[in-house]
Amino acid sequence: MHVQEWLDTVPAAAVYAVVALVIGLESLGIPLPGEIVLVSAALMSSQHSEINPFVLGACAVVGAVVGDSIGYAIGRRGGRPLLAWLGAKFPRHFSEGHVATAERSFQKWGMWAVFFGRFVALLRIFAGPLAGVLHMPYWKFLIANVLGGICWAGGTTAVIYYVGVVAESWLKKFSYLGLVVAVLIGLASMLVIKRKAKKAQAAHPKTEEPEPVPAGE
Repeated sequence: MHVQEWLDTVPAAAVYAVVALVIGLESLGIPLPGEIVLVSAALMSSQHSEINPFVLGACAVVGAVVGDSIGYAIGRRGGRPLLAWLGAKFPRHFSEGHVATAERSFQKWGMWAVFFGRFVALLRIFAGPLAGVLHMPYWKFLIANVLGGICWAGGTTAVIYYVGVVAESWLKKFSYLGLVVAVLIGLASMLVIKRKAKKAQAAHPKTEEPEPVPAGE
């Protein structure tokens, strides 16, 4: 079932919880479709008044920050054997090539890799565990983690919500415009038919019947 269709079947509180949980698990290092879930929920918030976009954005931010922090702690404790284990469990996401690419990014950019990694699917999964494995100072990681979570989760929610509201208003305008056009076409068709009927009647007038003559005359 499509993500948005499934979210539409659960109450608002469950939507908040699912968004926070999926994004948190993805940030922790488990390859889940966090961005898809967030975008679907944000689009729903623009169409359903019971889903508050501010609460949704806050839940997404909390899930991102907490998940990344747990991933950092696990990576710092587990070290490189953890990356090898993840590579065996999720070879598509934690292959040696992907780990090497992410490691080079961290070594080159440091805190910025954590911040901008939030906007890249591959680095979003790696950011927390890899920062812990590389023993990045936690205060640096936390600053980049919080700022990246706010900009990515909050920004994505705001943009998708606004796009959804604008799209819905435009669709309503077009639907009203279509109704007006349909009414005008109906009126015009009626006038044309009426005018043609008058012309046909004028071209073929009815012949008057002769008046009856009295019998005695």
